[in-house]
Amino acid sequence: MNFAMKKVAAYLVLTAATAGFAQQNSLPMPQSVVQLSATAALEVPHDWLVLAMSTSRDGPDAQAVQAQLKAALDAALAEARASAQPGALQVRTGNFNLAPRRGRDGHINGWQGSAELLLEGRDFARISAAAGRIQTLSVASVAFSLSREQQAAVESQVQAQAIERFKARAADIAKVFGFAAYTLREVAISSSEPNPPRPRFLAMAASSAAADAPLPVEAGQGTVLVTVSGSVQLK
Repeated sequence: MNFAMKKVAAYLVLTAATAGFAQQNSLPMPQSVVQLSATAALEVPHDWLVLAMSTSRDGPDAQAVQAQLKAALDAALAEARASAQPGALQVRTGNFNLAPRRGRDGHINGWQGSAELLLEGRDFARISAAAGRIQTLSVASVAFSLSREQQAAVESQVQAQAIERFKARAADIAKVFGFAAYTLREVAISSSEPNPPRPRFLAMAASSAAADAPLPVEAGQGTVLVTVSGSVQLK
């Protein structure tokens, strides 16, 4: 046998061995597998309020502008802390920035800055009353949402509903295709508040009302959505 014939014979043996190995180790393709999903949703009242208050200052001297912002924020903090209560009204500072103001020639001709204070919690009346008493900052925005505790409690309830709907749909699909039952192959669960509320930005204008009057607020509703998706093996 010459070299060329030996080479062809070796190639045929190797190909046959590779094919046999692949046949022994290949996994059967899954059959009668169905992908499906089910969703459940529940509307609940928002129970968490975040009220942002801010002020801005402008002047030729950076230290003077910073000092004015700090004084305004310190006064607001003192007023807000007097009404603070864990869970009901929590106080925290927000953005505090100071930046140069430049003229048309590009040179610095002054400084401008802003300070922010956030009031948040479940007691809307307490928060709005505290905001009304703060004189050194103005209300910038109001946003409602679900508290972590409320979100978790509602998600647990909605998740159970979504799982039951997934199981019922899988059983119906198995029955329609002529199968007696199904087994779960894989599953994924996701949750969200599909339309989270956008902050409402309020323009504070002078009025005849008292400066320390409570800010009127209305929470509205939020929707918690849970989706269960996955695949089942029909049996």
